[in-house]
Amino acid sequence: MTNARILVCEDEELMRGIITKILRAEGYEVESCGDGEEVLTRLGAGERYDVILSDIRMERMDGLTLLDRIREIGRGQNVIMVTALSSVDTAVEAMRRGAYDYLTKPFINEELKLRVRKALEESRQARENAELRGELSRRRGFEGLVGQSEAMNEVYTLVDRIAQAPSIVLITGENGTGKELIARAIHARSDRSSGRFLAVNCAALSENLLESELFGHKKGAFTGAVVEKMGLFKRAEGGTIFLDEIGDITPAMQVKLLRALQEHEITPVGGTDPIKFDARIVAATNKDLEAEVAASRFREDLFYRLNVVTIHLPP
Repeated sequence: MTNARILVCEDEELMRGIITKILRAEGYEVESCGDGEEVLTRLGAGERYDVILSDIRMERMDGLTLLDRIREIGRGQNVIMVTALSSVDTAVEAMRRGAYDYLTKPFINEELKLRVRKALEESRQARENAELRGELSRRRGFEGLVGQSEAMNEVYTLVDRIAQAPSIVLITGENGTGKELIARAIHARSDRSSGRFLAVNCAALSENLLESELFGHKKGAFTGAVVEKMGLFKRAEGGTIFLDEIGDITPAMQVKLLRALQEHEITPVGGTDPIKFDARIVAATNKDLEAEVAASRFREDLFYRLNVVTIHLPP
């Protein structure tokens, strides 16, 4: 997608020039500006961009405010936030508000190129499938979900809004509130609906069995491993994996899952070479994970990795 249009919004002239130069060398059509007001002026005049890169901390208009305004205009372009390491929490908040991704400064050139390529590919797929998705959305109800309360209608609206995003989703609520049905609705209304939806109850398996179920194992990795097994993360390639009762996994398993989510790769039990995976993660729990973090029973970094978009189901 070398003919893509990209807009860079950065109030530091040197950094703005560096990003623009790197992306133009990739063959993209790149424009740049120094503040959020100019971005809004261009969009208001009808300009269309495939990706917008915006710094988070700018003097005239901060990046979060700009992001909200861009989403109000609703042109569908992906927004990548650029931030210093000290404001990563703000970048995570930006993803909750709808940013596609974030990039921390200082960054290496290849990292910038990769984030932009992924955002452009997602934009391309979204445009190609928009008409079909719209038709499916009009025809498809929330199968199995019968609640019609105001609270549940808000849940349905949120599902519609976030289904197309690539973000991890955390569903919370008591047992029996339909967390898996909501996860299936997210999958059915997403770009990944043609892929598999695979679910696992993390509380029902021991640590060793869960690791094998999620990541797979090599032949001979342990007693009984007579054949090689592909884990759910790879079996769900191109689809969605639903991690139910995520709050019940052991501390050791939390470390392994965190690495998988951070690196988008897994290592089968008994293996040495990591394997990349492409599956959307939807997790669910009946526990208060913030309280679990405070009690040192759940890793804080894993919690923040999961807690990008949260859907709470009423009793």
